[in-house]
Amino acid sequence: MWWDHWPWMFVGFWGLFWVALVVGFVFLVKWIAGQGRPGQTPKKDDALDILKVRYARGEINKEEFEQKKKDLMS
Repeated sequence: MWWDHWPWMFVGFWGLFWVALVVGFVFLVKWIAGQGRPGQTPKKDDALDILKVRYARGEINKEEFEQKKKDLMS
């Protein structure tokens, strides 16, 4: 009968539970670590948009804007 084997079913269930818990934790840590990675470099379009905003705010002058734009395009 099934009750003759219940200790092994109990151990199997808890074994699967712990494996699932560890796998879930690993995926959670990887997901959190992947959010907003500081090492990512912005795309050229993003950098150019930032440059345009800085120029529009008056943080840089026209010469700086043109030089930085030239640097980004190369």
